[in-house]
Amino acid sequence: MKRLNLWLVLLTTFAGCTPSENSNVDLTQYVNPMIGTDFTGNTYPGAQLPFGMVQLSPDNGLPGWDRISGYFYPDSTIAGFSHTHLSGTGAGDLYDISFMPVTLPYKEAEAPLGVHSKFSHDRESASAGYYQVVLDDYDINVELTATERCGIQRYTFPGKESVVLLNLEKAMNWDKTLDSYIEIVDSVTVRGYRYSSGWAPKQEVYFYTRFSQPMVSAELDSSAIEDGENREKAYNAQFMFDTEKCRQLVVCTALSGVSMEGAYRNLLEEAPHDDFDKYWEDAVSVWNKELSKIKVTGDNRDDMVNFYTAMYHSMIAPVIFSDVDGAYMGVDRQIHRTDGWINYSRFSLWDTYRAAHPLFTYLHPERVNDMVKSFIAFYEQSGALPLWNMAGNETNMMIGYHAVPVIVDACLKEIGDFDEEKAFEACVVSANRDDYCSIGLYKSLGFVPSDKENWSMSKTLEYAYDDYCIARLAEKLGKVDVAEEFYKRSQNYRNTYNPKCTFMQPRNSKGEFSEKYSPDDYTEDICESNGWQYLWSVQHDIDGLITLVGGKNRFTDKLDSMFTYAPHTEDELPIFSTGMIGQYAHGNEPSHHVIYLFNKVGQPHKTQQYAAKVMKELYKNTPDGLCGNEDCGQMSAWYVFSAMGFYPVDPVSGEYEIGTPIFKETKLALSNGKVFTVLAPNVSEDNKYIQSVRLNGKPYGKSYITHQDIMDGSTLEFVMGSQPGDAWY
Repeated sequence: MKRLNLWLVLLTTFAGCTPSENSNVDLTQYVNPMIGTDFTGNTYPGAQLPFGMVQLSPDNGLPGWDRISGYFYPDSTIAGFSHTHLSGTGAGDLYDISFMPVTLPYKEAEAPLGVHSKFSHDRESASAGYYQVVLDDYDINVELTATERCGIQRYTFPGKESVVLLNLEKAMNWDKTLDSYIEIVDSVTVRGYRYSSGWAPKQEVYFYTRFSQPMVSAELDSSAIEDGENREKAYNAQFMFDTEKCRQLVVCTALSGVSMEGAYRNLLEEAPHDDFDKYWEDAVSVWNKELSKIKVTGDNRDDMVNFYTAMYHSMIAPVIFSDVDGAYMGVDRQIHRTDGWINYSRFSLWDTYRAAHPLFTYLHPERVNDMVKSFIAFYEQSGALPLWNMAGNETNMMIGYHAVPVIVDACLKEIGDFDEEKAFEACVVSANRDDYCSIGLYKSLGFVPSDKENWSMSKTLEYAYDDYCIARLAEKLGKVDVAEEFYKRSQNYRNTYNPKCTFMQPRNSKGEFSEKYSPDDYTEDICESNGWQYLWSVQHDIDGLITLVGGKNRFTDKLDSMFTYAPHTEDELPIFSTGMIGQYAHGNEPSHHVIYLFNKVGQPHKTQQYAAKVMKELYKNTPDGLCGNEDCGQMSAWYVFSAMGFYPVDPVSGEYEIGTPIFKETKLALSNGKVFTVLAPNVSEDNKYIQSVRLNGKPYGKSYITHQDIMDGSTLEFVMGSQPGDAWY
């Protein structure tokens, strides 16, 4: 493939070297975008830049929970290449602006599949910023790459009569076309838009497409969309090209959430020419720059692939939502413009506040600043912080008000130049929406009542954690009265604890604990979990939780049981309970910090044992290599932190509980120019237990490191062994 292939060949000559041995090593060779495309990962394999507006990826063409991201590895059909996708969620939405190259006559099945082609994984490849597949029914080679706001496709045709289809009617899963438009601007340019509803009710995607050769002819077709009194149109187009004489076609498509003119400006700025190889080369360079912020040295290539793929997946979402000129669609359905910062959308906060956003504070502090500014703008336009926002919409999905810990973490770490007072105001207002999800009852009763609200027990615990975060910020800003109020609210978790059953338990508005309650059961009172998994959701007050359950010994016994008390073989577990070790469900976020709680009761060897087990058995270099939904980077961020040897149990504490590293050397490059180093020269699959620790050459006796330790560019050194050590006992 011209000069780029030579460039990649030169880079891969360093494949036998570890990143720390050669600064020019191509780290994208360790990224496998196919990880998570099978089983429950719900990832997609297509092309994207870090946090890019465009996620250009193949769609199998069939609906279903397995195909939430548009692509499911066991499938054998491709029905288009669309420009927007969700990474690892449980929500079936997007798939906007879908192109499909075909030769005539093309294959068309009954809906929902429609026009499609068979394909084989033997003639498919994916890497960071690049995807390639041969459409077997047409012998067309399709290649995809991207800029931040543009998708770049290259089709190599077999020399037959061919057309490129653009289908704005096609929708999958929750997605539904409300209106669309296609306009032929000139012989090489088309533009239009697609309005849709789904998980996000009002989505507007505008596009501007340039072809590398002129169309011979084009056909536009539209069908009526009946929606009450509205009569809109769903457009499809066929663009014919002379593919017998010129067999390669490059298709550059820019997106915008604002207008067709905005998409045009994005195209001019980011993709002004038709050189596919140049965009691909640029994409590889950008991904290498981001991946090189953490350099790891290890003996196992699969560990390297799992690590750098996890880093890659952690940078898929949230996504850029403003155009190159700063314009973006607000939640108030008005066009706003940033003053030099980037607006972001698609925040899966119930998931990502736990590890993904703390990871961003080290790898992408400048983006953290803009993300908080995006939160503040969302608050100013809507009256509350986002919960799970997408495409200028609030989906109201999941629970808590978890933009709060993201804001507070940034404030406490003194990241950025956003308005802290306005951010604090947004936090307090969002926590006092008495008419939203029973926050008023939570404040008056001290818990969310089960007869008034679903997921009541989980909401109580999540609200309590966010309240603690607000108290921390109020304290930093000198707002003593507010801090006292929210510290008090943060103790509301205690009101869900039933000493008779020794678990958190739902309560009704009369204060009565629910009858016939079993912590094994998955009920409407607990969000995507059971009583075992939500018992530990008190990240801000583990010492208080230890006291509540009866002291260190009883806490330890219950923690042991969490990992040894397995569900009955005849139990039908819900789809989110995957990656099970006893009742611990690594496939879902409420469990993610629990492994690290053994540190709090003087049994760190169990933290080390289980962390190593999860990293080795539940993250694999295979399409089914994720044991649960990727959830916009949280599943992968857990791995990135854990593989380095530490994890943020309480994301705003500035403390990271030590687990067990899997690499002999890890170097984390920081924005202040310093490098935080983790050394474990004798670590191996057997040598997973920490024998002793030194920080900056001195013996270290704490079970955690601090944010300041990291930012100081400290060196953390582990002596590892095959049997539990005596550190921190």
